[in-house]
Amino acid sequence: MLEALTLMPSWYFAMVFFVLGALFGSFANVLILRIPQGISVIRPRSHCPSCKQIIRWYDNIPILSWVLLSGNCRYCKTRISWRYPLIELITALLFMGLYLKIGWQWLLLEYLIFSFALVVVTFIDFDHMILPDVFTLSGIVIGLAGALLNPERSFFNALGGMLMGGGFLWAVAAVYYLLKKEEGMGGGDIKLLAWIGAVLGWMSIPFVILVSSLVGSLVGLAVAFKAQTGLKSAIPFGPYLVLAALIYIFVGEELASWYFHLFVPSLSPVN
Repeated sequence: MLEALTLMPSWYFAMVFFVLGALFGSFANVLILRIPQGISVIRPRSHCPSCKQIIRWYDNIPILSWVLLSGNCRYCKTRISWRYPLIELITALLFMGLYLKIGWQWLLLEYLIFSFALVVVTFIDFDHMILPDVFTLSGIVIGLAGALLNPERSFFNALGGMLMGGGFLWAVAAVYYLLKKEEGMGGGDIKLLAWIGAVLGWMSIPFVILVSSLVGSLVGLAVAFKAQTGLKSAIPFGPYLVLAALIYIFVGEELASWYFHLFVPSLSPVN
């Protein structure tokens, strides 16, 4: 079966994964909206928040329907947020990119699940500054289980990544609390980095911490400058951890492997 799949042109499957990603992106929109509110993700059916009209299937085609409707509700003409097609497009590009990057491996399935969940928690964190345990804790378990079952991954590499990721941010949060007597790092961020480590392995952690810290600091400074609130401006850190993790999947693993092989060859693990 796998040999038959490899005979098909790669562009064909790239488009299949793009469409699949767009469909999952549509579902991600539902999760992002409803999970923080404690609403069922099945009932009620998708409807216009303004006129409450049920959205028909032909008006709910990912990306395409929003474009054809010019970003408006068919019935009441209320503007539909551009963020819905954006999330669908992001997920579609991630799915397509992961297929082109990884090909037909079990690792592809793990990374598709991982990237889909990361998209969901990113936008929940942007909206509510929370990272739901239903994703982070279950993600840790699934990441470790995947490493145990998948011969393409090392369980001890995943376990080390979980401990290193969660342990590092826990230590940062503990030190900050001792010095400032206030919370500086949310527990959700700690669990998120532990989840990232469980999926990507311990070697990803230095890369993810460095890139997320740099991007988060730049964004934080820009927000503080714009709001004129000084360094007290609160921003969600989860999205920058997610961005760094995705960068690592596509290009960071090669960079980290090169770095460890060049400077610390004895620590360069076999994934």
